[in-house]
Amino acid sequence: MRVKKDNAVGMIDPSLLLRPEKVYDGKPVEAFRDYSMDDNDPIRERVRRTYYTMHTNMTVDFVKSKMDHWLKFNHFKLTVKDALIKLNELVDESDPDTDLPNIVHAFQTAERIRHDYPDDDWFHLTGLIHDLGKVMAFYGEPQWCVVGDTFPVGCKWGKSIVYGDDSFKDNPDTYNPKYNTECGMYEPNCGIENLMMSWGHDEYLYRVLVHNKSTLPKEALYMIRYHSFYPWHAGGDYSHLITDKDSYIKEAVLKFNQYDLYTKSAGVPDIEALWPYYEGLIEKYIPGVLEW
Repeated sequence: MRVKKDNAVGMIDPSLLLRPEKVYDGKPVEAFRDYSMDDNDPIRERVRRTYYTMHTNMTVDFVKSKMDHWLKFNHFKLTVKDALIKLNELVDESDPDTDLPNIVHAFQTAERIRHDYPDDDWFHLTGLIHDLGKVMAFYGEPQWCVVGDTFPVGCKWGKSIVYGDDSFKDNPDTYNPKYNTECGMYEPNCGIENLMMSWGHDEYLYRVLVHNKSTLPKEALYMIRYHSFYPWHAGGDYSHLITDKDSYIKEAVLKFNQYDLYTKSAGVPDIEALWPYYEGLIEKYIPGVLEW
């Protein structure tokens, strides 16, 4: 992570820039599938370094330590609106619109959803807040621990995880017999909600919303918690740990992700004009000052 001028934090979110899965063939952003290594391409090199660092450090013990640290919810207090405004300082270097802060992507996503699902106000708000967990970046977390694809720890790494086994060669759990089998520490078909996911902004925001008693429907919480779990919902991995009931979660995530990945609007929304509508939704579903 590096600090940009005017106190903006420059971050790279590989989940939004490069997608290797076949399911994204023919989509508008062709670079999604380009994970080739090129030392002369600064974007590809940053993405590679981000994932290699993540995959080296993301062990069961590491995730437990992050859960112990963050899930006390004693780090700061902010309203949802204040947290969104803080994202104005966050510039996602993985987005082709490199000068646009995260809050613009948030409103673009929300407005596209609102256009297609005008009666589902909870869905509009989900699009607006889905990246709010990235506020961890302002409180000492390195970018590889905030952004990027997620995956379960405590079992064999999925075949479709970007950069594959080579990126996990320095992760001690790779060689731990408790964790390196197909099921590892889990029972077969234990269900997605019983998996310990790699730590990042998805899991953190989900936990914040539950802790603060948000009234968003379960479908919204699933969208937030698993939208970066590409090795499952796009790569097809981990079917031996999933139940039939989890198909509902997958449908929700895929419904949301088309707006997260492909909201590439040429125009910047009039955020000030939109605030009153979304403030009403915040008051309806996630009111007051939240514990983070």
